[in-house]
Amino acid sequence: MSAEYDDQDPDGLRARSEQAIGELAQALLDSQVLENAVAAAFGAREKAAEAQHAAMAALDLASASDMERLERRLRSISQRLDDVEDQVDRVARDVGGIKRQLAERSASTAPKRAAEG
Repeated sequence: MSAEYDDQDPDGLRARSEQAIGELAQALLDSQVLENAVAAAFGAREKAAEAQHAAMAALDLASASDMERLERRLRSISQRLDDVEDQVDRVARDVGGIKRQLAERSASTAPKRAAEG
């Protein structure tokens, strides 16, 4: 080990390391090669997504977004059916009440008719 490293404190080493990392990061950010590579990667990702979509469409397979849209529509239909079921139950109760009232009326008027007849 050299005397240069023995005399240095860890904080100085940390500062130099941080400075070197910062310079490296800045050099990467300024690098046209890295910028081109990132642009090419994003372009390739987009082309791959388009190719995947085209292949799935050719095979008549649903995409994740198609499935999510279908799931939302099914939930909406399910909610509407629940509402219709509740309304049918209310109508059935109302009809039952009307039937009872008619039965009570006809039962109460039947003895009067029999007495009159």
